[in-house]
Amino acid sequence: MSSVYEINKGINKPIEFRGLYGQYIAWLAGGLVVLLLLFVALYLLGAGLLVTVPLVFTLGGGLIFTVFRLSKRFGVHGLGKFFARRGLPDYVKFRSRRTFTALKVIRGNAERQAG
Repeated sequence: MSSVYEINKGINKPIEFRGLYGQYIAWLAGGLVVLLLLFVALYLLGAGLLVTVPLVFTLGGGLIFTVFRLSKRFGVHGLGKFFARRGLPDYVKFRSRRTFTALKVIRGNAERQAG
């Protein structure tokens, strides 16, 4: 008897859930946990349900809208790239040429470039 092996075609694909990719699923889950804790805290502090429930639903709707908007705008890895790009300086200023003139030349690279 021969064996039949199935090919896993989605090996390198990012995790997707209803249009949310990768890290956005975690952001949404974390936000929903925070909203649950906010509801519990407000309820235990004695805030009325007529105040607590609409507040939590409004904040939850805003959270869902924002996370889906970020997922659509930046994609799978775009949000990390966006924050990384913001961390780069606009320019680098050197007061002296010593930074470049004192660089060590690796012997193998110099011979390959000359030859």
